[in-house]
Amino acid sequence: MSLPVLTTASKRSGLGWGAWLALIFLVFLLLCALVPGLIAPGNPLAVDPAAGFSPPGSEHWFGTDESGRDIFRRVVHGTKDSLIIGVAATGVGLSLGALLGVGSGLGPRWMDFSLNRLVEVLFALPGIVLALLLITAIGPGVVTSTIAVGLASAPGYARMIRTQTVKIAQSGYVEADRALGRSRMQILNRRILPNLVVPLFVIATLGIGQGIVWAASLSYLGLGTVPPSPEWGAMMNAGRTYLTSSAWWMTFFPGLAIIATAVATTVLSRAISTRVRSV
Repeated sequence: MSLPVLTTASKRSGLGWGAWLALIFLVFLLLCALVPGLIAPGNPLAVDPAAGFSPPGSEHWFGTDESGRDIFRRVVHGTKDSLIIGVAATGVGLSLGALLGVGSGLGPRWMDFSLNRLVEVLFALPGIVLALLLITAIGPGVVTSTIAVGLASAPGYARMIRTQTVKIAQSGYVEADRALGRSRMQILNRRILPNLVVPLFVIATLGIGQGIVWAASLSYLGLGTVPPSPEWGAMMNAGRTYLTSSAWWMTFFPGLAIIATAVATTVLSRAISTRVRSV
């Protein structure tokens, strides 16, 4: 009679098959970023005009571009640039969002009101539109597009972090600390921040995929990384001229890498969030 109970408990406590697939894919991406030459040896910028516009096949798995560069090799080698941009943008957005969210959740009423109104104004604009406005103000480029994506994602992070902060601040153990006369800074260091670690990790996991998609969108528009860089958005930008012709693979495979990464980070983030809530 105990076997079904144990089986059910193990299913509830473990990650689902989708989460494991997502984790395996993300580990593969990490290998591509750290040792791309092991996965796809060669120079991703090396040209071979005689092999230009070769379709996907046994010699070139993802085909080649107009200069004969191997698309598979470029996608693998471009993983590092895309992940760095996504992680950096998430770090910028999460840092600012945490500052706004914790300040709003723990600060006096006037601060909560002011920061909430600021976040609502910024949140009214779609994130990618806000990033475009910021790039228009500070100019295009890899660094500026990364900062712009981070700043544009900050309002969403701030709202989620404020909700978590208020929930923790209203808990019984925080009320007990207040009754014992502990200062606001002591409560922040002892209770609030440690209990925000897991929610922040879940939010960051979800945000990396979003950051990669937004940064790739800006590169696709020519406002971020530019060709011939193997960054995925720049590859899509280079291939859009030939999208309606016979060289569809120039855009399809880097776009597939972007979508797969975003889906994997989303699935893993939700699995971690579900597991944390069930503990």
